[in-house]
Amino acid sequence: MQSIPSASARILAIEDDPLLASHLHEHLRRRGFDVTLRQSGEEGLALASSEDFDLILMDILLPGRNGLEVLGALRRERKVPVILMSALGAEQDRIAGFSQGADDYLPKPFSMSEMEVRIDAVLRRVAYERDEVPWQAEIDPQLLFDEGRADVRLGTQWAGFTPTEYRLLETLLHHEEEVLSKAFLYQQVLHRPYARHDRVLDMHVSHIRRKLKGIGYNAGRVETVWGKGYVLTRAAS
Repeated sequence: MQSIPSASARILAIEDDPLLASHLHEHLRRRGFDVTLRQSGEEGLALASSEDFDLILMDILLPGRNGLEVLGALRRERKVPVILMSALGAEQDRIAGFSQGADDYLPKPFSMSEMEVRIDAVLRRVAYERDEVPWQAEIDPQLLFDEGRADVRLGTQWAGFTPTEYRLLETLLHHEEEVLSKAFLYQQVLHRPYARHDRVLDMHVSHIRRKLKGIGYNAGRVETVWGKGYVLTRAAS
């Protein structure tokens, strides 16, 4: 199956700064993207809920509903990739974004070149994942994996994973009983270098454990190997 070239993708940009919004629109249109602009969280959420986009580029500090609130509402009904933008550089702000299901985070100020690289990387990854076989029940005897939905279910109960949590669990299952370092998981799953004080990966692991427990999954567990990383272990039969 051939992937759609990223330059033909439809992008929704939600940014209330008129100057930055104009620059985004002009630059992305020159790249061949189909770009739609909205200036508030409410307008962006309404459009994203009713129309299909390949990617959403969204500021966090929006008037009315902020970007994190919009992302949380959007994730309850859509799996569209989202890149957050913000002048807030604190670790807690990045964690909040990834916790809500963001696929990437652009700290302001950023160059148009950096934005372009981030967008291309996310679109390539999504295109690759969509080209995969959509159902992979053989990965785990209990769980049914849905690539298109980026979620797993046990019986009739869905875990409610974010796309990042789904990729992380899938990676751990493919390396069952093998300790995977944080550096490897940051590159493989989060697509960025590991920083010693960055707790984003730990947060995703915590969410996976909680959600698997919530659907009654007990065939395996994500264990912490202190000083090394994480491993998916099987429960004794």
